[in-house]
Amino acid sequence: MTDHPNDRRASNSPSRPARKPAAFSLDDERVRYADEDPDEVLSAEALISMAADDETIPRLPAEASKPSKSFSFGKWIAIGLGGLVSLSIGLAIDNLIRDLFARTDWLGWTATGLAAVAVLGLLGLALREFLGILRVGKIDHLRDALTDAAEADDAKAAQAGLKDLITLYEGRPETARGRRALAGHMREVIDGRDLVILAERDLLAPLDLEARRIVMNSAKRVSVVTAVSPRALVDLLAVLFENIRTIRRLSALYGGRPGTLGFFRLTRQVVTHLALTGGMAAGDSLTSQVLGHGLAARLSARLGEGVINGLLTARIGIAAIAVCRPAPFVATKGPSVTDFMGELVQRAEKEDMAK
Repeated sequence: MTDHPNDRRASNSPSRPARKPAAFSLDDERVRYADEDPDEVLSAEALISMAADDETIPRLPAEASKPSKSFSFGKWIAIGLGGLVSLSIGLAIDNLIRDLFARTDWLGWTATGLAAVAVLGLLGLALREFLGILRVGKIDHLRDALTDAAEADDAKAAQAGLKDLITLYEGRPETARGRRALAGHMREVIDGRDLVILAERDLLAPLDLEARRIVMNSAKRVSVVTAVSPRALVDLLAVLFENIRTIRRLSALYGGRPGTLGFFRLTRQVVTHLALTGGMAAGDSLTSQVLGHGLAARLSARLGEGVINGLLTARIGIAAIAVCRPAPFVATKGPSVTDFMGELVQRAEKEDMAK
């Protein structure tokens, strides 16, 4: 319950004494509502006005919508089975080395050396996978930080995030010009959103152009292979191979360089992004666009199917760009499927005319 401004002005006027605090019941006849549009609120009355927005409602913490962490039986099963497999492999190697030592010493020492090389390789592989997961997580954290800084127009947060962005690309000679320009902007521009936009223009624009080229070439290859291949299995393998290759190349382009485990995590994020942005219905929408442009009448059935598969590959590439890019699209909306449709259709029409 809030007092009307007229009531506050009336209580503060010199001709009217200050109003004392009073309690009212909602069914009291002296309670009036703001939608009655009163000219003046008397000192013995109360006026109830509803807030125009939800700013007065206290927000719950983010943890309120997150599921609580429960006991995971699956992790314990994976740990147990993994430990048993590791012990069985270790015992097999130990028995092999003992048998070789029983035969002759030089065979035993050779097997010991090979086992040591395998252990060092395994440690190096584990370290590489760990660093790859850290790089993917760092890019996710950096993108979220820059997104929050742009939305809140927080210059301090934007500068901190852009410093990390410059550090991410400091070993890339092709980004030297953009990094130098962005460093100059950080000394001159004070708006957080503008800083993120300048980083998108000067530092990330060349990478975005190369990312579009990667996705376009991948969509073309899928379109051609699915149009000429005689079997559906070949189409499936070609699409799978191109999607894996595209995600890896985009991740390396934007600085992720994931290992095998990091790639699995990245692929899961791409699939999640597709689901959240309506990617599951992309096939129907793309078919509608193809039919709407009259392509079904101009192209053969195989070429039309190739175009649709190429556009679906482009859709996955667009999701991979959104996941691999270390900064959000602020000044632009980013690539869309229609950006790739024209070139794919023109290529298909040329191939159809050549036949």
